[in-house]
Amino acid sequence: MNNLAQHQGLDAGALFVGEKPRASRFRRFLHGVLTLSNLSLLVLFPIAWGAPIMRAGLLPFFKLDEITVITGLKELWSQEIFLALLVTVFALVAPYLKTLGLALVHFNLLSDRLLPALAILGKLAMADIFLLSIYIISAKGIGVGRIETDWGLYMFTGCVLASFVITFLSRNTPRG
Repeated sequence: MNNLAQHQGLDAGALFVGEKPRASRFRRFLHGVLTLSNLSLLVLFPIAWGAPIMRAGLLPFFKLDEITVITGLKELWSQEIFLALLVTVFALVAPYLKTLGLALVHFNLLSDRLLPALAILGKLAMADIFLLSIYIISAKGIGVGRIETDWGLYMFTGCVLASFVITFLSRNTPRG
C-alpha cells in the first residue's frame, strides 16, 4: 500500500473506497467463477444442441427416433423455412451470441452497458424452450404415437438457465 492510500485510509486491494480487503477478494473470486462458468457454456451449448431432446415414434412397440436440436433444424429447413429461421435464431444464435458477448464483458473488451442487451438475447433463448415444450405437449395431447423427453432437453434448459444466472450476477456484481 502506498503512502497516499494509507493517508486516506484506503486499501490498495479494495475495489471501492472504504471497501474491506476480504470483500474485494470475494468480488474478484466471484468474477472469476462467473467468467469460467460463462466460458464453459461455450462448450456446453453445442453439446446440448447435439444431445437427444426427445424420442418420438408412431407405434408403441417400435424403437423411437432420437431428435436433437440439430436434426430438428435440418428437418425444419427442408419443410418450413420461416420456422427454421426462428428456431435457429432462438436455439443457436441468441444463446451463443449472448455467451460470447458476456465473455467479452468479463474480459473488459465490451462495456457493462451492453449487459441489458445481452439479457434480452437470453430471453430469446428461453423462448425456444417454451416452443419445444408446446410441441411436446401438443404431440402428446393428439395421442398419435409416442414422445418421451430426453436428457438433452434438460441440458439445454440448464445451459439457458445458467446463462440467466450468470448474466444476473454479472449485472449486479462489480468486476474485480
